[in-house]
Amino acid sequence: MLRFAPSPVGDMHIGNLRVALLNYVVSKQKNEDFIIRIEDIDKERNVDGKDKEILELLSLFGIEYSQVIYQTESVRFHSAMALQLIHEKKAFSCFCSGEWLEKKREEAKKNKKIYRYDDACRNLPAELVIDNINPFTIRIKRPNETITVKDCIKSDVNFNPDAVDSFKIMSQDKVPTYDFACAVDDMLSDISIVIRSEDYMSNTPKQEHIRSLLGYEKNIQYAHLPIILNDSGEKMSNKEDEFSVKWLLEEGYLPSAISNYLILIGNKTPQKVFDTKEAVEWFNLENISKSPSRFSINLLKHINKEHLKNLDDTELSRYVGFADADIGKLAKAYLEDTSTTKELKSKIELIFSTKNIPEEFIEPAKILSTIIKNAPYFEEYSEFKKYIVQNSRFRDETLLKPLKYLLTGTEDGPDIADVYKYIKNYIGEIIK
Repeated sequence: MLRFAPSPVGDMHIGNLRVALLNYVVSKQKNEDFIIRIEDIDKERNVDGKDKEILELLSLFGIEYSQVIYQTESVRFHSAMALQLIHEKKAFSCFCSGEWLEKKREEAKKNKKIYRYDDACRNLPAELVIDNINPFTIRIKRPNETITVKDCIKSDVNFNPDAVDSFKIMSQDKVPTYDFACAVDDMLSDISIVIRSEDYMSNTPKQEHIRSLLGYEKNIQYAHLPIILNDSGEKMSNKEDEFSVKWLLEEGYLPSAISNYLILIGNKTPQKVFDTKEAVEWFNLENISKSPSRFSINLLKHINKEHLKNLDDTELSRYVGFADADIGKLAKAYLEDTSTTKELKSKIELIFSTKNIPEEFIEPAKILSTIIKNAPYFEEYSEFKKYIVQNSRFRDETLLKPLKYLLTGTEDGPDIADVYKYIKNYIGEIIK
């Protein structure tokens, strides 16, 4: 069993989508179920509707799953297992106040030391615990030995007991902490491999420690994906709009191209352009670089352009507001200098909108417009042009620029002959 465990707290970031995609690909390779776990324990941070938005995006990207689980539905199991650890003296009640702990953190910072909990409440006599009416958290006892995380990307990573610490597993209001809930949920779902960002590497030994103390013997495999850097070589922020999946879609990048790019980045692949089904055939987690990868919008544009070329003509036409294969072919004619559906749509809209013609071409354009409105239908551009020349007596040098402005709204772009064969049925709409 594999899982993708997003929190419904904001727009999906490309790093999150990458994790979802790779979990999905590996689940297909291993022929194991893939589940979605919505980590909604932190109710104060949850944003209404974001869980449904996440599921809709996964569907848009063709990521299939067998089940959706909400983490809050498992709180009773979290509480029961915390109680088990207390009874077995593997966890303890901590009465240290937030103010006291903050004071200890400041002291450690002042002394340039890493803050660790000092186990002040670890060995309190039973009577002091039972009779204590103060609010308390529950902490798990730190491990006695080094914990080694075996990672198929990062290799073996060791964490000494102090690095793991006696960390909280339940807050004062008895809500499970992230590490405790996650560790228990992965155990309950019988997860076989966890694929996630290396941001969570420090959480892994804590979660391994929790399951070990609960007597869970299954060895979960890990793959911690290196982070993606922005154009400046810095770690991406979830608040950077240009790295949200929603922004990329609005800018006109195809889901298939975004998926292609996120599987490609920092990876050894047999080719640059592929779809997710093809990736299932050859993907290998061990081929992913151990180092961070820099996000390249130019590479994404290149990949998007290739996916646009491969789209069915009628399907592409829908992205620019039509349902006509000819308009899809017309859009592909503009792919020389465009890379997204947003850019293509602006080109097609320009053809069908009121033209803003430069002053030097206004008069010849008026003459050409009148001639074209009264012209019969011509299948071939050569016949269409011949008719205009005969009725206007314009030569090529005085005909072509105003004609191109009339038909396309610009002097740039594909040759007018290539454009005409796709717009000939729309001349009446174009020349108004």
